[in-house]
Amino acid sequence: MNAQPCPALNRRAFLSHMAAAGGVGLTGLYAPWAAAEPPPETRRIRINFDAEAPVLCYGPQYVATELLHLEGFEEVSYAPFGPDHSEAGTLVRGEADITANWAGDFLMAADRGGPLVALSGLHIGCTEIFAGEKVRHFSDLKGKKVALYAMDSVEHIWFASMVAYIGLDPKRDIEWVLHPYENWASLLAEGQVDAVMLWPPATQEYREKNIGHVIMNTTTDRPWRDYFCCMVAGNRQFVEKHPVATKRALRAILKAADLCALEPERAANAVVNAGLPFQYDRAVQVFREIPYAQWREYDPADTLRFYALRLRAVGMLDHNPEDLVAAKSEWRFLDELKQELKA
Repeated sequence: MNAQPCPALNRRAFLSHMAAAGGVGLTGLYAPWAAAEPPPETRRIRINFDAEAPVLCYGPQYVATELLHLEGFEEVSYAPFGPDHSEAGTLVRGEADITANWAGDFLMAADRGGPLVALSGLHIGCTEIFAGEKVRHFSDLKGKKVALYAMDSVEHIWFASMVAYIGLDPKRDIEWVLHPYENWASLLAEGQVDAVMLWPPATQEYREKNIGHVIMNTTTDRPWRDYFCCMVAGNRQFVEKHPVATKRALRAILKAADLCALEPERAANAVVNAGLPFQYDRAVQVFREIPYAQWREYDPADTLRFYALRLRAVGMLDHNPEDLVAAKSEWRFLDELKQELKA
């Protein structure tokens, strides 16, 4: 099965909670904790989903659909991305209540005063940069064309912070070119662009089709592998108004992350049964590759500070990183859940 190592989690105890469920059902998984808490203040929860470019590294929040029902949410819906293709943007506009998002996207929205709050890390790694024949190493990107969906998109923010980290100027040393996501594979294969940044399941598809080659993998390459890439954040008004619902929703997502790590086949079935447009075999592959089991081991505040410093260095953030992280994070739910979900 290739389940991921999870030193902080007792795998036998975890699976024993699921034994009575059968199939992909997750009934009873939360009974010890849910019974001791008041019900959620709202029975509705909205999570983000990009139908145009579905991102499977966010799998735990889709796997969590049934778990969210068990936590007392009668209506679990998926909010579409807006024109900015930003998960944080849906939180800022109040279109989603809690959702996974990349740390840099969160920081950019927070820096602009958006009403959102970081709640937890989700996983490390997932992003890969694919390049054409002209680029053999990450440092070879100087003067090359990099495809973006839009300026100030998640890809642009992340890519800019990465090239600046190795001493390149993202404004002068990189030629940013705008193209729809669906054209990136052909553009890279034909040499019309030199590099693209991708998330699962596109990363797996490019590798299988031999479209370009990987010059950066945030799951294995330092310093990126030492920090969360994807976080869980909430709309601040929702979090402040619905603290019980927030904790219950976060618990469902983090428990689903454990499920992705320890039982990738069952997690993949849960995604497919939720009606989302992912293939079972691809979901299993992604859940095996991404280190979901490590959400207990990394400090999400360190991640936000790390990326805030990178973005401040390239002029993308106005606020002091320490002040921004302190003002836009709330870790008490995570601290409580780390204690609850030890076994």
